[in-house]
Amino acid sequence: MINVQDSILIYDGSFDGFLTCIFEVYELKLNQVSIRKNDITQESLFGKTREVFTDPIKADRVWKGISKKTSSSGKTRLYYAFLSETADVENLLLRYIQYVFKSKIQIDSDFSNEDVLKVTQIAKSVGREKHRMEAFVRFRLTKEGFYFATISPDFNVVPLISKHFEKRYADQKWLIYDLKRHYGIFYDLERVDIIQLSLPEDFNATQTSSAYFADEELEFQTLWKDYFKSTNIQSRKNMKLHVRHVPKRYWKYLSEKME
Repeated sequence: MINVQDSILIYDGSFDGFLTCIFEVYELKLNQVSIRKNDITQESLFGKTREVFTDPIKADRVWKGISKKTSSSGKTRLYYAFLSETADVENLLLRYIQYVFKSKIQIDSDFSNEDVLKVTQIAKSVGREKHRMEAFVRFRLTKEGFYFATISPDFNVVPLISKHFEKRYADQKWLIYDLKRHYGIFYDLERVDIIQLSLPEDFNATQTSSAYFADEELEFQTLWKDYFKSTNIQSRKNMKLHVRHVPKRYWKYLSEKME
């Protein structure tokens, strides 16, 4: 319920933008405040709407302040929870941060506090999705000579998997693209950059088309599927266990599952 004292802070959806909002809350001494992304904001009849422009300096000051009051794992939980894109997560994290600044001791393990418990639970879910993406990403060699993978994770984990793939595939160019959020990360043998693509209308992420992928990739796909089938012992097949470890929502991006 919005009351007449409420202030609505609108930001660009970035983590730095969110931290800038936290700075504004304290700078302007706002008591009743709601933080919202600019793409989901609706006009309010009661609250005073204020657009907050991302300021890296202000964001850094807030992050340094949080760093002094919480542990490394506490900061990680906060960032992971933000990337969950859970409805109203900004205001959950606002309360969490206010509790951090108000408390004289670290509150990371104070699960008696509802907000700390909720942030921890959300962060764990994001962490599981991160590890699954690191395990289930399947690269395919394109005609342009770089390796390409598409994903549609439940949470915005692309920023979290960058270091893993940069370290593991440091000797090849690769691109991981989030189809749900329309952005990706590209490694050019020197650094990782965030990019956006305009994919062709006929591009099907679940198919290895000869129009986009190298001939040797098509051959490899065939060999890999044959190997996968040959090692799959039907008499020992346990589909329930298999689905538990490899949920069906990931199958369409696994080369061994593609038709």
